[in-house]
Amino acid sequence: MGRHGDGIAESDTGPVYVPFTLPGERIEAEVRGNRGRLLHVIDAAPERVQPPCPLFGQCGGCAVQHFEASAYTAWKRGLIETALANRGIEAEIASLIDAHGHGRRRVTLHVRFDGARVSVGFMRARSHELLQLESCPILVPELADIVGVVRALAAPFAGHARNLDVAVTAADNGLDIDLRGGGDPNMGQRMDLADTAERFDVARVSVDGELIAARRMPVIAMGPAKLTPPPGGFLQATRAGEQALSDIMLAAMPDTARVADLFCGVGPFTLRLASDHAVDAYDSDVAALAALDHALRHTPNLKSVSAARRDLFESPLSADDLKSYGAVIFDPPRIGAEAQARELAESRVPVIVAVSCEPATFARDAEILLQGGYSLESVTPVDQFKYAAHVEIVGIFFPTT
Repeated sequence: MGRHGDGIAESDTGPVYVPFTLPGERIEAEVRGNRGRLLHVIDAAPERVQPPCPLFGQCGGCAVQHFEASAYTAWKRGLIETALANRGIEAEIASLIDAHGHGRRRVTLHVRFDGARVSVGFMRARSHELLQLESCPILVPELADIVGVVRALAAPFAGHARNLDVAVTAADNGLDIDLRGGGDPNMGQRMDLADTAERFDVARVSVDGELIAARRMPVIAMGPAKLTPPPGGFLQATRAGEQALSDIMLAAMPDTARVADLFCGVGPFTLRLASDHAVDAYDSDVAALAALDHALRHTPNLKSVSAARRDLFESPLSADDLKSYGAVIFDPPRIGAEAQARELAESRVPVIVAVSCEPATFARDAEILLQGGYSLESVTPVDQFKYAAHVEIVGIFFPTT
């Protein structure tokens, strides 16, 4: 089983990757190069189960709905084991935490127009062709009817746009929807969007980040704070995932320490830390920092917190900058934080919490810290991307010297 969820067959010319298959199966596939398209399962593996979604195998969103639960869990932990082993790192990996919760609260749907016809869905597996759908079983219940809402919101753009990408977030008080690719809506389109928002009780509608209609500003609870995210802004995929990551991070914090939260985004860690710790938060995303600052200013009884714009790829905090902190959290994008990890390795910060959604770059950054004199005390996998090939990781590092 490969790291992207494909079954791997060995051939005379090398490995062949076949989506929606499992180890030990005998199959018929159409093969082109090193890719195979499953035609028929001849002998199924004992671990094969009935997928919960009838579109599994066509939709490109899920990779492993056909995998029995215990085998699935072992495979996800194995993604981290393999990444660490490739770097020569030995570490005890904790049990996988199931953080799917009630489902994913964020989704991006694609819209295609054919005259006045509006089609809404996901991309087919390994294709640019749209697969229409009416619902998705991995989303939170609040998004059960989202396809109809998106179809109605997209209708005013028929004849004016070729396609749209629609980012939807289920906030605590309603839907937050940003339509991307619509250009500058005219007055008629704006009125139609506002009417549709009223009809479907959508909290906020934006087009390419520009506010069009706000019946109420969407809010999401983060610790003691109520945060209004920027339109289409990044959030952890599930509420349960955000809480699980935060719980692991908080348990590692020293009792009294100033903390640096690097790549803080809208501040899910900062806002939880700020009840008991002074925090300096850094990120390059201006809109995310503005949302965090607004939440901080409207939440009483927090410790001293600063939120500063900084490109940590181009200008990481130096080892000298880091000397004043009792703990540092860094949660970079999928590409990791190699430059910042090198500075951390020289810093002797008492506690480093590394959060990642990519095992390979987590392992690379961990290797840098280990070579700099840190020990990897714990590795915890968190599964908020159920049925996908992604897994969140939290690593706790302490200096050894």
